[in-house]
Amino acid sequence: MAKGVKAPKGKKITLNVARNCIKVTFDGRKRLDLSKMGITTFPKCILRLTDVDELDLSRNMIRKIPDSISKFQNLRWLDLHSNYIDKLPESIGEMTSLLFLNVSNNRLTTNGLPVELNQLKNIRTINLGLNHLDSVPTTLGALKELHEVGLHDNLLSSIPASIAKLPKLKKLNTKRNPFPKPTESETFIDSIKRLDNLYLVEEKDLCASCLKKCQHNRDKLNRIKSTVSAAPKKAIFTNLVSPNSTAKESQEEWR
Repeated sequence: MAKGVKAPKGKKITLNVARNCIKVTFDGRKRLDLSKMGITTFPKCILRLTDVDELDLSRNMIRKIPDSISKFQNLRWLDLHSNYIDKLPESIGEMTSLLFLNVSNNRLTTNGLPVELNQLKNIRTINLGLNHLDSVPTTLGALKELHEVGLHDNLLSSIPASIAKLPKLKKLNTKRNPFPKPTESETFIDSIKRLDNLYLVEEKDLCASCLKKCQHNRDKLNRIKSTVSAAPKKAIFTNLVSPNSTAKESQEEWR
């Protein structure tokens, strides 16, 4: 922010306002929805409402999440997307009930992601897209329950193998990152294999037209693979009837 320019004054959230923003979801869970309210500072008053199951602070102007957020021990769903957050608190690792975490469209760097994220053993979905990550912490590979990971629109040049091989991973979004193009020494099949690790999706999650397109591309790739593997190898001695026949005629050269 430019020098001399005051930060915007956000809306003040009181305890009564927060209580009035608690909604009951279709499955009976309590959600505290404070999204799109022009909040610039994490409202401390909501720490008296830590019995909620879901907390939505998205689409505000919040810059910092305090360590005290770990008091939401029952929280299963935390949405912080579209704020100005550049760092997550280490205490987030204590929120072991979390199943869903969305911090996309913020100002997070790789250094802003604490190692303690690897303590979220139950988490199913994590969205880190639209940030400033230039690498992905390998500690995310410890989250064996992950089904969906969003890493799109960052500054990534590679994806750790530990993440691509998560046992329950169904969706890994890495679109619009500056991944290097295949080198000259990398074969077409190698590059396809590398990309195969980045996009994983089950057939049931696709619409009919998308499924048909994917199946067509898969069949096309399989034909290419079989063609490459079936291509005869070039003979080492292309002009020799037997290795020694020509060698005898040019013994002086060989010596």
